[in-house]
Formats: sequence, structure tokens, C-alpha cells
Amino acid sequence: MEHELRWYGWGTADKTYPLDNRPGAWSFLRTALDLRGDEGFPACAFDSIRLRAPRLTDAQLDALRGIVGGEAVQTDARARVLHAYGRSYRDLIRLRRGDIPNPPDAVVYPASEEQVARVIAFCAENGCALIPFGGGSSVVGGVEPRDERVTVTLDLARLNRVLALDEISQTATIEAGIRGPALERALNARGFTLAHLPQSFEFSALGGWIATRGAGLASTKYGKIEAMTANVRVVTPRGILETRHAPATAAGPSLLQLLMGSEGTLGVITRATMRVRRLPKTKDYRALLFKSFAAGAAAIREMLQSDIVPATVRLSDEDETRSFFALREQARGWPGVYEEMGLRLVRALGYSFERGALMILGFEDDPLAGQGRAICRARGAFDLGHGVARAWLRDRYATPYLRDVLLDHGVLVDTLETATTWENLERLHKALARTIGEAAAPTGSRALVMTHVSHCYRDGASLYVTFLARMARGHEIEQWEAIKRAATDCIMTQGGTLSHHHGIGYEHAAWLEQEYGALGLAALRALKDTLDPDGMMNPGKQGAGIIAQG
Repeated sequence: MEHELRWYGWGTADKTYPLDNRPGAWSFLRTALDLRGDEGFPACAFDSIRLRAPRLTDAQLDALRGIVGGEAVQTDARARVLHAYGRSYRDLIRLRRGDIPNPPDAVVYPASEEQVARVIAFCAENGCALIPFGGGSSVVGGVEPRDERVTVTLDLARLNRVLALDEISQTATIEAGIRGPALERALNARGFTLAHLPQSFEFSALGGWIATRGAGLASTKYGKIEAMTANVRVVTPRGILETRHAPATAAGPSLLQLLMGSEGTLGVITRATMRVRRLPKTKDYRALLFKSFAAGAAAIREMLQSDIVPATVRLSDEDETRSFFALREQARGWPGVYEEMGLRLVRALGYSFERGALMILGFEDDPLAGQGRAICRARGAFDLGHGVARAWLRDRYATPYLRDVLLDHGVLVDTLETATTWENLERLHKALARTIGEAAAPTGSRALVMTHVSHCYRDGASLYVTFLARMARGHEIEQWEAIKRAATDCIMTQGGTLSHHHGIGYEHAAWLEQEYGALGLAALRALKDTLDPDGMMNPGKQGAGIIAQG
């Protein structure tokens, strides 16, 4: 039986990320953030939330039920709250306050592409806005109603099948609403994997990954979702648009690349043909400790530029490594004794979790794995073995629950990400940490800024930043906005990309002209006007959607 989703936070209500068995956690956080101990920001009672009544008439609701079935049209409070926001910091603060002034008027669950097309036609005929919804894990405002029109949210959860698997070409045709676990179960049963494992894996869907150009969790060998996507089928207000599956790029501009990353502003992705691969026969995941973040980054760059491509490489900077160590689940009994002996050895050899940089390095079916580890050793890495890597793999989908625990205790916590060239990586890394710290200072809080490299390429890498501060009570969103604005300005002026895989939504829209230029935005607007002339598809998102409306 599926557990109930947590309406004001991450995942299911039966799970959390307890810190009671991590004895160093709260003392570390109190010192790092100057917590007083009286902070707290609990969620309001669900029954206290007052939603605007649905604005669809009985006749309109009956028409929708005639398309998708009676049970597949929901107007109850819980369904509307669960589809009102994504899971950004701003979203979670408003949910905890019960501040939901513009919920969708109905949530509709189509079971086929034909039903999707009919719902789009209904919305066009009735002047409604339509928001495609996969798992709702957007952290940039990608699923929030941002329009005064009556709004229908189209939840694709029933489009959840693997339709075909071509074992010769190693491709699979898959419906867009399938979530990560169900997709991998279906492929694994046939000996295949998509190998796309973002941190939101359990609560995000294939269509959402494609619509935001999502990246897997610290995956280098398997890359971002666009490298895995062979073609997509999209239902637009003007009809069905499908790209042609070819093993290489055809002549002319890539229509596929224009549709990817469109975040529901052009149409609804209903299915895609994905490049899959055989399940690996061997896996070797281990942790390495470098004396500095710079040394670890140099090792990654050397591996990639030597055509040694790990399945996973994740390099934490010194602040994230120190935090990881402080928040770790400490072993007891004999395992604890062995852990302490290991830590003494690490210190005796001149390494430190307080000042070093931790790398998770994984190879799968790779004959060059030994050469990759040799490059790391030559850059001064100490091999910690497999235990720390196993703990990271075990907890990788659990850590989003920690954000809810921190919010409960009055701690601002959010993430942002970017990418840049190797030459610029360290400069941008330092500038971001400094900028976030300075932006948090006026609120009277120290900031804890933790960064890791999560995806790497021959010419550069991503930087994924997590930042914490003591909440400015009564001004929680304003405090966050100041930090977010300063950090994004820093990214844009210091040579980073606006986003790596979080997408644009509306929270990044203010910087789009810097990213694309005025002419680039005009080209996006022309595409939007062609496929969605009435601006009904996810209005208010991305530069194309915003500019198309004036």
C-alpha cells in the first residue's frame, strides 16, 4: 500500500531523517549557524488551510469526467494542495504557513495520450490554463499556477508503462508519467537500466526529467537526460509533435533539443524513446579523501581528459566534507572502535575530515577503473575503502528528508546549482561561498555553504551548492530571496550557467536575458507562439512563456 505523501514537505509522511542517532549533528549546527535553541517553524494544521473554491462549473467538471472518468477528476483540498506548489524553499515556507492563494481548480489524471489531447482541447475551448505535472519535485516554481485563469493541473501518474523494449537497438519506449522506481523495476526485470538516478528519483517522473533536462545523481558516465533521449512525443494545443528517432543528429536544427527543457510551456510530453543499457556486471564504489578540493578537482579533470569516465564521481569541498563527517551516523560497540582506529590512521597520515575533500568514486564494468584510482592517488588521495561509499549510496534518497527536519527547527536550507569550465571552477566556487555568506549576514545569521562537484565533462563540471542559515522569523521568504538573488547574480557575472539541471520555472526567469540574449528569447517566443498561441500551457514559466504574455 502506498504511503500518504507529506503535503508540506518531501516524500511520504512515514519517513524522516532522524538526527538522534547522529550525536554530533546538533552541536555542529548550533555552532556553525549560531542557533540559539529557541528556533522552530512547524507546519500549520492541514485543516486550518482555507482554499478558494474551485472555479470550474458543474458542467465543466462533468465534461472533464466524461474524458478521463469520474474518479480521475479531483477537486478536494488535499489534491489541490499537493499540486499547488513544487518543493522549493519558497514553496515549503508557504505550505507550512498555509499560504495557498492560487491552487489549481481541478487535478485531472488522464490514462492515455488521447485523453491528454482531449483535456488540452477542453482547456483551449474553456479559456483555462493547463499545467503538466509529473512528480511535483520542481525547485524553481515549475508547477505553481501563475495565472489568473481557471487552472487545470494534468497529473500524468496513470501514464506509467514501459511500452516496448528493443533489445537489439537498446532503446525503450516509455510513457512520461512513470516514476523512477517503477521504471527501473520494469527495465531491470529485462536486464536493462536507464541509469538516471537523480536525488528526486523516488518522486519524479520521466517526463519531468526530460522537461527540465534533468541530471542523474553524481552520474558522469551516463550523463544528463538529453544524452539518453532518442525521441519524444508531445501533445501541444496545435496538435501532436513527434521527433524522429535516429542514431545520430539529422541535418538541420534539432527539434528534440528545442522540446527538451521546455518545462510544459509548449505541450505535454506523453512518451519518449530512451537509450537504455545492460545492467552492469561489476560495480566498484569507494570513498577517497583528498587534502583539498582543488586536488580532487584536478584528479577528476585528468581522468575525464584521459578518457577515463567513472560511472559516478562526487567531490565535496572542505565545508561539505566537514559537515558530512559531523552529521554522520556514528557506529557503536566494536564497529565504533574500528572506526576510531581508522580515523587515527587517517590523521596520522596527514589527512582530515575537517579540512579535506571527500570523493565518492564509482566504476561499473570499466577496465580503466584501476587507472582512474591511480590518477587520484597521484593527486594525493587516501583510499578509505568501500564503507563510506556504501553509506552514501544507502542514504542518497533519504537526505531530502533532512530539509524538513531542519525547517522544523527554524533553519533555512536550500540548494542551487550551476556549471562552468575547469579553468573557472575554483574561482566560481570561492565567489559563490563568499557571496552567500555576505548575503546572509544582514539577517544576523552565519551561513554554512557546502558545495560538491556532481557532474563532470571534458571541459568543465557542475557545482551543486547547499546553504543553511538561521531563519529570519517573519521574513523567511525575503531572507531567502536576498540570498538567492545575490548567489544567482554571482553565477551570471562569474561565468557560470544559470542552471545545470534544476530548470528555469519562474524563479530563474529574471536572469534569462543574460543567459540567452534578447534575440535568443525572441526565438523562444516565436516557438511558443507557434505551438501555444493562446499561452495556455504552464503560463508564467520560462522566458518564452513570460515574454509571450507581454
